[in-house]
Amino acid sequence: MFIATLTGIFEFKDLPEEYGPFVQFKAGLEKREVQDNDEIAVLNIQGTESFHILFLDSYKDIKEIQDELTAADAKVNHTTLKILEGHL
Repeated sequence: MFIATLTGIFEFKDLPEEYGPFVQFKAGLEKREVQDNDEIAVLNIQGTESFHILFLDSYKDIKEIQDELTAADAKVNHTTLKILEGHL
């Protein structure tokens, strides 16, 4: 199982360019139109060159995020968990 650590939380308009393809991929999976003010968490999947994207308004609680990451064979670290809880 991989560990997911928070890289940052950004509004889409302020998102660093290198995360753009990951955000567009996740938006496509969710059939979502990304808005400039969408709050997006970027998680680094340690041991890979991949990032997991979370559109924070898509989740009611932290358990939904943990379940999504478990399905992707990842687990969020404790510090990241606490930060994400504060943004939900």
